[in-house]
Amino acid sequence: MKIAVLGGDGYCGWATALYLSAKGHEVAIIDNFSRRLWDHELGVETLTPIRPLAERLKVWQQHTGRAIESFVGDVTDYDFLSSTIQAFEPEAVIHFAEQRAAPYSMIDRKHAVFTQVNNVVGTLNLLFALREYRPECHLVKLGTMGEYGTPNIDIEEGYISIEHNGRRDVLPFPKQPGSFYHLSKVHDSHNIMFCCRIWGLRATDLNQGVVYGTLTDEVAIDEALINRFDYDEVFGTVLNRFCVQAAVGYPLTVYGKGGQTRGYLDLRDTVRCVELACLTPAKPGECRVFNQFTEQFKVLELARMVQVAGKHIGLNVEIDHLPAPRVEAEEHYYNAKHSKLIDLGLQPHLLSESLLDSLMNIAVKYRDRIDESLFPPQVNWRNVHNDRKRNLRRVATFS
Repeated sequence: MKIAVLGGDGYCGWATALYLSAKGHEVAIIDNFSRRLWDHELGVETLTPIRPLAERLKVWQQHTGRAIESFVGDVTDYDFLSSTIQAFEPEAVIHFAEQRAAPYSMIDRKHAVFTQVNNVVGTLNLLFALREYRPECHLVKLGTMGEYGTPNIDIEEGYISIEHNGRRDVLPFPKQPGSFYHLSKVHDSHNIMFCCRIWGLRATDLNQGVVYGTLTDEVAIDEALINRFDYDEVFGTVLNRFCVQAAVGYPLTVYGKGGQTRGYLDLRDTVRCVELACLTPAKPGECRVFNQFTEQFKVLELARMVQVAGKHIGLNVEIDHLPAPRVEAEEHYYNAKHSKLIDLGLQPHLLSESLLDSLMNIAVKYRDRIDESLFPPQVNWRNVHNDRKRNLRRVATFS
């Protein structure tokens, strides 16, 4: 297939582009390098050193003989995006090109507005470009399990059958997003459903859980192909933060009681899920939803798993509890369905089997690059945090 990966220079996008290329698909990456710029803005670096995209693609072609085309531009620029869609003529478009961090969207008004404009406008542009130039193309959109929130009922896969006043219907599952970022994803989902219904587009919305891991078979080919490992409090995941903290002997920072429960999946499963969605596309007019995760964990459970894994490699790992900077329930019911991708053939990797290789050993290998000042939370959901604003101004002044 001809597959365009929007945001292909980022964490999930890079691994996906290489995986699909290795499988024999003709792949193009569309990116404007925003993810790299946000690191400069925040004054942070990924734990793993990331090469420029052109160098990465050259190394990939040298090792595999397969070329990945790249288009540099912004998806919020409709002229650029539509011309790229016309030039490449994709059969499937995988849309990762969004600002993906909830904390980034909660820094202040500016970052909230940017997140929603970037994400919602970019997706709308893509929908209009597909309607105009590639109406048969299958849109595979990265959503998030965070759209659902933490309701006190089981979470279905996108839709729920309800009975009200004696009548029945199947409706989109109620959304309870927890940040301006998650709100942007909800807006995306509604816009995609609408366009499928009125224009006959075909789309798969992948409501993804928290992704972990750096290595895939493709990334492991050469050091120059290594993927991101974000551990800062804005873009880093809780599991990455715990592993990096363990590597340098810093107590694991659990927010509140640590009862926050979420779905998780290995990066290797992410790329496989995307391929399964591409190979079995939605029908014209259909907007289907897959909950893309393989296991559920409480934050405190993750901390204890890292503690045990650390002991296996000689680390003394302690756990500390901090006041939660987010507005969220610290203990809650959480049971989300996730059977559709399994039914399509996904064979999950389990965290218990890959924690050491995919995370802990990477953290130890690159621990000389760890900046401990990035561990404490600075973005507070309840108000604009002055320390974070001062830090952003400082970075902007000296960058």
